[in-house]
Amino acid sequence: MKILSIDTSNYVLGIGLVDDTQVMGEYISNLKKNHSVRVMPAIQTLMKECGIKPADLDKIVVAKGPGSYTGVRIGVTIAKTLSWTLNKPIAGVSSLEVLAASSGRYFNGYLSPLFDARRGQIYTGLYQFSNGSIAAVYEDQLVMAADWVERLRELDAPILFSGNDLPLHRKVIQEALGDQAIMAEITEYNPRPAELAFLGRNRQDEDPHAFVPNYIRLAEAEAKWLESKKQQ
Repeated sequence: MKILSIDTSNYVLGIGLVDDTQVMGEYISNLKKNHSVRVMPAIQTLMKECGIKPADLDKIVVAKGPGSYTGVRIGVTIAKTLSWTLNKPIAGVSSLEVLAASSGRYFNGYLSPLFDARRGQIYTGLYQFSNGSIAAVYEDQLVMAADWVERLRELDAPILFSGNDLPLHRKVIQEALGDQAIMAEITEYNPRPAELAFLGRNRQDEDPHAFVPNYIRLAEAEAKWLESKKQQ
């Protein structure tokens, strides 16, 4: 099964191609540049390098959020368009789950991937590997970093934190959890598009027209617009 994976949910742009148990190729960049003008050329370049034509694909897998509102929307829109035009199945995977799997597959404890959500908030969840499979212990959520680490103090196990925004919240985490908190290496901060592909390989196929991202919260502009409508 040849799978194309797409992750534009944050600054990291990740494109992957896998075939059964083989990672054919990956493209990863971590730049503050517009994904909308870079993702299709990245897909085309990777597929050409791997000798894969669009018709050869068996499935499209996309990181469905949470993350940057614009970034999530770009990746999901492109994945849905490819799924519909090529008549290929589509599946979505949590962006946080992808990050957790990329950094903690062999970690003996809990995994807390995170993305910064500003004003002391983070997108995060709690995951754990068991018998080679990853599962959510606490579902993805938007939470104050200080409140999150207080909740995690109750767990009698080490917790691995990962993500490019980890340095922004390292102090809060370490002050609350001490040695219970393990920080991922910088080389483990980027979610791997190959992990995304393998995670989504056996996920239930979705209708590309009905498929929706998981933003967790509304974009700030949309939230303000809705609030203004309520006040009228």
